[in-house]
Amino acid sequence: MTDAAFVRTPDSNFADLADFPYPAHELDLGADAGGLTMRYVDEGPRDAPVALMVHGMPTWSYLYRSIIPPMLAAGYRCVAPDHIGFGRSDKVTDPAWYDIARHTANLTRLIETLDLRDVTIFVQDWGGPTGLAQVATMPERFSRLVIMNTWLHHEGYEYTPGIQNWIRQNLPGGLFRDNIPERFGWGNLMAVATRRVSPQDGLFPLLQGGTVELPVEAESVRRGYDAPFAGLGEPGVTGPRQFPLSIPFHDHERGDGDRQAQHFAAINATSLPVHFVWGLADDVFVGDWGRRWHALIPHSTWDEFDDAAHFLQDTHGDRIAAIVLTHAGVDR
Repeated sequence: MTDAAFVRTPDSNFADLADFPYPAHELDLGADAGGLTMRYVDEGPRDAPVALMVHGMPTWSYLYRSIIPPMLAAGYRCVAPDHIGFGRSDKVTDPAWYDIARHTANLTRLIETLDLRDVTIFVQDWGGPTGLAQVATMPERFSRLVIMNTWLHHEGYEYTPGIQNWIRQNLPGGLFRDNIPERFGWGNLMAVATRRVSPQDGLFPLLQGGTVELPVEAESVRRGYDAPFAGLGEPGVTGPRQFPLSIPFHDHERGDGDRQAQHFAAINATSLPVHFVWGLADDVFVGDWGRRWHALIPHSTWDEFDDAAHFLQDTHGDRIAAIVLTHAGVDR
């Protein structure tokens, strides 16, 4: 494979982000991955058990900023990669480059290069298909699974109206496809999605050509999630544009649907500890689906938050860490 065309976010975009002091480490993905660089957080002792935190769309390792500190304090090494196209990693500008098998292979390369073992993996959104694939294919490296508001494609999976609407809004003519980044950014959307501001206050004025003044916390979140893309224009948002179009409901091959089904069977058969932690105010991966999956793994545990939506790591990170550490029997 020849080198992929990409853009790189200036480091200055990430200066002084609230509660995210972590430097970026770099992994050269090699010529077969297009000569790209993946960046990742890597904090804590190198010989400690690992907390591997895998994000989805349109987020990055910043999503885990309130889970990292308590896991570090409990003695874990915290590794949080940014998928190519996201966060501090290189952003390929060719839409055809992006598929789930490639994202999965990049994560495999990181795990093998760092030789991560005794891994507790945290997955949510697209972190599920990309992260749980690692457990399915090299289970010897893992010790515990934390599954949050995600899925693995399989026969009979019911794609909710929330998922189908997400696809539509990211197609030409959709709200997000036509307005990001022209009228607002992914950061504005995240401020709304994490319930820090209402759509009426956080998005509607921008759609009408006006401006918004967000509350302090919402503005901090907006800046954190806009940082990877600010100033890059349309080429810089190619990665988040493509994740919704890779959902197997829309594109089975690009979404790696057949392998997701294989991984679903492998995860359901695992003897490793599995902890489901679910935000019930999510219309994408709803609570009924999470409970059904939990029931397929008899030894798994279930914890839920009535007041958490899709991005529960952002809003409930310290509580998620406490749940996981309690299940693991780790003193805090």
